[in-house]
Amino acid sequence: MKRKILKISSSIVGMIGLCLFLIHCGASREVLSISDQERKAFDATEGDTVRIANEETEYEIIIIDPGFYTWLNSIARPEGYYSQSFLENRNILMVMEWNRRVLQPGQFNPNLYELQIDYKSEIDYGYEVNYKLYNYFIYFQRKYNQRLGPFLPRI
Repeated sequence: MKRKILKISSSIVGMIGLCLFLIHCGASREVLSISDQERKAFDATEGDTVRIANEETEYEIIIIDPGFYTWLNSIARPEGYYSQSFLENRNILMVMEWNRRVLQPGQFNPNLYELQIDYKSEIDYGYEVNYKLYNYFIYFQRKYNQRLGPFLPRI
């Protein structure tokens, strides 16, 4: 009888230790390194519009965020750096989180998360749409210090 109690007790201690370890790991946040060139793109005040479209799927996103076009052309990884499947997988995760935040304006800034994104994993939007959408998410997370998934928004 004592052995069973001891085993239960040690497994509870082990579980508590594991929980504390996971909390500690989740609590530590890596600080993003923002270059002067990237900061200039973030600080832009003039609007530049980026249209993301695929005429075949009749899909269009218009991004009006000052500095994004400059950032995309000077800071972001070039087209072809990522595979389309990588971009699609990351976009699916970030769109789900984005849409969740749009639906919770009391918890998340409604000025940042205004509209839902209708992105369906079963549709092939093409490389360009996925590339620009992914890079907008990276830009957005870095500029506004947000986290739309488990991955650090690196470039």
